Amino acid sequence: MEEEKEEDGDEEAWLQLRPAEPLPAQCCGSGCKPCVFDIYCQELAWWEKAWAKKDKSLLRRKKEEPHSAKLSPEAFQAFSISAVEPLTDDTRQVRFDLPGNEPLGLRPGQHLILRGTVDGLEIQRAYTPISHGNSEGYFEVLIKCYETGLMSQYVKSWKVGDTVFWRGPFGGFPYRPNQYGELLMLAAGTGLAPMLPILKEITDNEEDETFVTLVSCFKSFKDIYLKPFLQDQARYWNVRTFFVLSQV
Repeated sequence: MEEEKEEDGDEEAWLQLRPAEPLPAQCCGSGCKPCVFDIYCQELAWWEKAWAKKDKSLLRRKKEEPHSAKLSPEAFQAFSISAVEPLTDDTRQVRFDLPGNEPLGLRPGQHLILRGTVDGLEIQRAYTPISHGNSEGYFEVLIKCYETGLMSQYVKSWKVGDTVFWRGPFGGFPYRPNQYGELLMLAAGTGLAPMLPILKEITDNEEDETFVTLVSCFKSFKDIYLKPFLQDQARYWNVRTFFVLSQV
């Protein structure tokens, strides 16, 4: 009887260590590799192997595998908010500190996954940093808050000093200097975000003669994001910017 109780207790302890399957809301739907479900499958296989061998040290070694101090595609890392700037009524630009004054090191067009919790529900969404990948000590994101959006509720609660969790990077735009004679960029609202690092990559390189036409769509003139930056970029000989407004 005692042996049976020990076996039952041991099995219950192992079941408590079993990784929890992600909820659909935890997938951002951006086709990330690895997705949260990919990570779950990897962790489940690791747990099954450890359980079969009745060796919990295998799980400890898995948890102790080193991750990048800044970013990891598989594990969320903590970043502190250093600035929150409202750009319009529903959009804000948020700056995050990087340890050691180092750059985030993203390639043009790469995005990150943000994790948030609202009413006990964990959710994840993809955002592309608008700062240059080599910006030292910080990175910035452009986030639009929707009235009924779950992640929007979480973002609206942010204040300077809060800690937020990101993982990545994913995706990217395989751009090389002078790879194309001309680039046409079409963006609506916060869809402008992935265009900015690519544009900055071009204008920061004096040897890159790629001609860029950026067409950005907004509701009204006051809703245009980052006007000073876009106006500054338009001063380059190889950049043209156009704003398309749905309301006069």
